[in-house]
Amino acid sequence: MRVSATRRKRSAAASSTTRTVVRPTPRTTSRTGRRTAGRAAGRAGVVLFTTVAVLSSAGCFGSSDDPSRHGPTRAGKTPGAKRTVVWNTRPSSIASLGDSITRGFDACSVLSDCPEVSWSTGTDVESLAQRLLPATTARSGTHSWNFAKTGAVVADLPGQIEAAAARKPKLITVMIGANDACRDSVDEMTSTEQFRSTFTSALTRLRRDLPKTQVYVASVPDLKRLWSEGRKNVFGRQIWKLGICPSMLKNSEHLDAASNDRRQRVADRVTEYNKVLKDVCGRDVLCRYDPAVHEYRFTTSQLSKWDWFHPSKAGQQQLAEMAYRRITASAS
Repeated sequence: MRVSATRRKRSAAASSTTRTVVRPTPRTTSRTGRRTAGRAAGRAGVVLFTTVAVLSSAGCFGSSDDPSRHGPTRAGKTPGAKRTVVWNTRPSSIASLGDSITRGFDACSVLSDCPEVSWSTGTDVESLAQRLLPATTARSGTHSWNFAKTGAVVADLPGQIEAAAARKPKLITVMIGANDACRDSVDEMTSTEQFRSTFTSALTRLRRDLPKTQVYVASVPDLKRLWSEGRKNVFGRQIWKLGICPSMLKNSEHLDAASNDRRQRVADRVTEYNKVLKDVCGRDVLCRYDPAVHEYRFTTSQLSKWDWFHPSKAGQQQLAEMAYRRITASAS
């Protein structure tokens, strides 16, 4: 019976898959022997590679829990990949924490708060809230809240955070530390270690209560610079005798070695506080520290005409400008 050409090809193909590989004879010095040995070794390598691949996919080499053994997940992400956190330069609500500076103390009248001109959430100044929020929202004050307290120290932050958490703001501003240095004497200043412990605990609580809220931390102003500018005004020096920041402003006209040393100790403590603020904030991807406040050289025109120490309305405006630049920067 004649077998068609197609059937002959199929038969030949089938037989080739079951053909036994014959090892070359000892006379491997011939070209034919070497070629045959090479082809056999190649086929053996393919078989070995295939076997290893199969065993690897079955978890025979290393733990199957190793993320590198798994390909992309169904969502196209490898296990353990962290979601990229993106800073929002236009938060829709703001809460401010801090002390007398953020309350606008002595910016409008003597020895009184004036939150309307607060750099953070004020409505009568081009504050941070006025710059970031839509015009109607900023004017209404429905999306901005001021929880700062005149006289507050870092130990008061947890209470302010608790109050702010109820509003669930998208951004919280913090300016704290001046009163920790402004005590009756340098020996009563909050220690750097205590400042670090308290601020770390406060920021941890904030993150627990508000895991997605962004935080802007302003540096503590240069108190020695404020003394240097304010002391130029005779009326200001008289107001300071009422008890404003005694550790720095006491006997403000004295330039003896002891007085200068005292003021420098206060300035050094402020520098240490700022290092703490920077370090602790730097560990939180949703926190931005701003050194600009401490670095800024306030002039007498930017100081309160009531005490020549706190920011005036113009000074509050400058604080708002610095904060706005930092918060709206494209990268931290």
